[in-house]
Parts: sequence; structure tokens; C-alpha cells
Amino acid sequence: MKQIIADYPYLLPAIAYLLGSVPFGLVFSKAKGIDPRLHGSGNIGATNISRVLGKGWGITTLLCDTLKGYLPVLAAIRLELPSIIVALTGLAAVAGHCYSVFLTFKGGKGVATALGVFLAICPKAVAIAAVVFAGALYYTGYVSVGSLASVALMPVLLFFFKNDSIIQTMAWTVCFIIWLRHKDNIARLRKGEEKKITSAK
Repeated sequence: MKQIIADYPYLLPAIAYLLGSVPFGLVFSKAKGIDPRLHGSGNIGATNISRVLGKGWGITTLLCDTLKGYLPVLAAIRLELPSIIVALTGLAAVAGHCYSVFLTFKGGKGVATALGVFLAICPKAVAIAAVVFAGALYYTGYVSVGSLASVALMPVLLFFFKNDSIIQTMAWTVCFIIWLRHKDNIARLRKGEEKKITSAK
């Protein structure tokens, strides 16, 4: 497999998209006889899975969704593939989660998968963004605020840590996708109707 990807590097973004498309939160919930899209926020990501199935399954979903972005990008880096392949692989993983081929091109918000992508590329930037996420969550109680703030900061951090225009372009594109996927959250925040992390409904 390693040699195949080395010979045909553009297969990796395709693999990353398919892996990203696997809706782990939905799979876990369906195994329990629950459709998370009909409960809580209706999302298939870790936050809503925590509400629907409990924190343990929420953490498991977070880990799996993160690995969807981390593993293919790490493979691209370890194989020393060009930046364009690394960038396309990361973008494909996030796109797969947000627009899954298994869910008629619907999906989640992409935050955890993006976390995995950027963790493979630049752990230092992720560490700083994680502090921002935690701070925003602590002061507001909204996961969406923490997510939006940290993902918006990531392209700026990569400017200082990675000095790679292709990777930065990918980061801005991922940021745009995630903000777009949060449009309903943003609307609820403006109306004061967004659910806080402590909310069970």
C-alpha cells in the first residue's frame, strides 16, 4: 500500500475523503438504536453524541473523527509527499466528514477532523488553538464559539509556524468550510438560542 501511494500520490486524497466520510457518531448511535439526527442539536459530531449517548461515546466519536484527519495527513507527511498532496489530503478528509458520500453529501461540522489534520501538520499550532478553544468554552459555555474561534486562528498560526502558502491556503479553506457548516449555530448565537455544553436538550 505504501508503495502504491508513493507511485500514485493522488490516491491519498481520495482515500482521505472516503475515510472522512465514515460517520462514526451515526454508526455508534445506530448500534444503540438511536438516530442522533433526531435528538439534541441533530448533529452527528462528538458534542451531540455526548448528549445522546453519554460522554464516553462522545469521547470515542471525537477520537475517531480526529483520527480520520490525522492518519491520512500523517501518511502524506511520512511519505514526504509534496505540500499540495498534504494539503489536498487534509482538505479531502474534512470535506468527507462535512459532505459524506455515505450520507448523500451531508455530514457534520468538521471540527474534530480538522483537529486531526492540523495536529499532523503542526502540533504547536494546535496546542495554542486548543488553549483558545478552552478559554472561549469556559467563558461562554458554547462549544460552537470555541470551535469557531480556534479554527479561525489556525491559518494565522500556520503563517508563523509553517511558512507554506499551500498549507495556509488549505487552512483558510477548511476554516471557511467549518464556519459555513456552523451557519445555524451562528444564527442561534445571534438570537441567544444556542445550547450550552451543559444543556441536555
